[in-house]
Amino acid sequence: MQARQPAPSANRRGFLVRLIQTVHVGIGATLAFVVGGAVVAPSFTRRAVRWLPAGRLPQLQDGVPVPVTLRVARPDGASEVVERRLVYLVKSGDGVRALDSTCTHLGCRTKYNTETRQIECPCHGGVYDTQGNVVSGPPPSPLQSVPTRIEDGQVLVQV
Repeated sequence: MQARQPAPSANRRGFLVRLIQTVHVGIGATLAFVVGGAVVAPSFTRRAVRWLPAGRLPQLQDGVPVPVTLRVARPDGASEVVERRLVYLVKSGDGVRALDSTCTHLGCRTKYNTETRQIECPCHGGVYDTQGNVVSGPPPSPLQSVPTRIEDGQVLVQV
């Protein structure tokens, strides 16, 4: 007895099925590469460390927060976005500490009250001392510290 040969149409059908599956795998791999690259790539880029001048050391008083507005420009596609960031410079001895002015409760902008010598949040009554620690109110944590350094009497703040 002779072995039966598969019909030619069955061979073609199997070939076409494998070809279509290969094309689908290729499309899926390309999409995964493009979408995955767009999601993961920003985490591999190094953020440039920038130091902006914020004030002169001799002009600061010990323990008195001085509000300073920093102009932070960053590229955004074909244009440049300018953000304004407010920090408090607090001198203590020969060092200076910078505190972010954003309340840790809901992100409101705080203000320094010269009469009470405290940093206050007008939104929900949060109160901080001059070192950024929570005195009262709803803030869950102290004000964020911002790295500083001093060069030739100039206070530089890292953004």
